[in-house]
Amino acid sequence: MITFTEQASSKVKEMLRAENNPKLFLRVGVQPGGCSGFTYGMGWDEELKEGDQTFEQDGIKIVVDKDSLPYIKGTQIDYKESMMGGGFSIHNPNAVASCGCGASFRTATDAGKPEEC
Repeated sequence: MITFTEQASSKVKEMLRAENNPKLFLRVGVQPGGCSGFTYGMGWDEELKEGDQTFEQDGIKIVVDKDSLPYIKGTQIDYKESMMGGGFSIHNPNAVASCGCGASFRTATDAGKPEEC
């Protein structure tokens, strides 16, 4: 499915605690768009939808919608702090091309819906 590094798990847990809502889970997915065809999405949700795949890692409930799953299966999410701030990075083994900032990608079998940068 999707894996989070220790640093990413710690950051997600920290952010989740700050939300102070025990119903929340982390939704990860993709949608058409971006320079390369698909963009990543990650955010809080508390409603499951039909076809959602649910799993847990390090005590974090993670949900992926059925349409996104084939595009991000096997993805690793990391978190790094730097002098300029911090951020999540995504390593997707299904991506054959991505934009310069890494926010969008395409796979070998699906180009998505690329937009102009």
